[in-house]
Order: sequence, then structure tokens, then C-alpha cells
Amino acid sequence: MKKIIIAIVAVFAMSTAANAQLSGIGVRLGGGQGYGAELSTLWNFGNRVEIDLGWNSDEGYTGFSLTGIYQWQGEIGSGFGWFAGVGARLAYWNWEVTDDSDIALGLAGQAGLEYQFSAIPIQLSLDIRPCFWLLPDTDFHWGDIALGIRYTF
Repeated sequence: MKKIIIAIVAVFAMSTAANAQLSGIGVRLGGGQGYGAELSTLWNFGNRVEIDLGWNSDEGYTGFSLTGIYQWQGEIGSGFGWFAGVGARLAYWNWEVTDDSDIALGLAGQAGLEYQFSAIPIQLSLDIRPCFWLLPDTDFHWGDIALGIRYTF
């Protein structure tokens, strides 16, 4: 069952990205929920999709996460904007000391504010991404506030 769900999420993410145009790449810091910093990409096709790859490796612990969020966005004015969205999160973690590892799947939400500089192609964002984990156990995590720094084109 887990493999089927993972395959469905992967196919959805790839098909969405295939119809979109990459418009930003950078990092998302502080919001990895134990998966560390995230490599962050923005894909535009009317609305947009944010796809982030998180990683963390520290003293016998290794974790990876892949998150895809479909976002609606709007302008506030003077370079400021807002965004909110929903999506999925796939994660893997491994504790080497206890030889314990697992794959997790969850539904994620995201809301935040962003600022696009007019003189340089840099975007800053501040957001929160709560997640409702479905596998291997059901659990809710409010998320952490994250700072995004992206080069936009």
C-alpha cells in the first residue's frame, strides 16, 4: 500500500512539474521539521508549485524529505505578496544507532509572505508549513517558521 501511494505522489509531482516553467531556485531554512535545510524550487503555470528537497545528517541520524505544494498567490503591493497552498510530503529517516528507519507520507499546508526585490532577482519569503502525517502513524505537526531565499528568473 505504501509503495502505491508513493508512486501516485511521485507521478503527480512529475506531471505537474512537466507542465510548468521553473521560475526560482534557492533554499528554505528553518522549516524542515527535523529534515534540515531544504533546496527550494518554484514552478509557475498560472498559479505555482513549490517543490522542496530537505536533508539532515547528524550523529547517527539521516533524514530526507520531498515536499510539493500547490500555491495560490497574490500581490499586497510594493514588492510584497502572499501565498497559501496545499500538497503532499514524503519523508525518510534512519537512526543508525537503533537501526530504525521508516518512510512517512503526509498532507501539508503552507502560508506565508514574500518580498521580490525590484533591482535584483532575489525573493525572500517567510512561511509556516504544518503537516498531517498519515503514514506510518497519524500525527500532526504545526510546522516551523522558515526563511526562503531564492534567485528568480
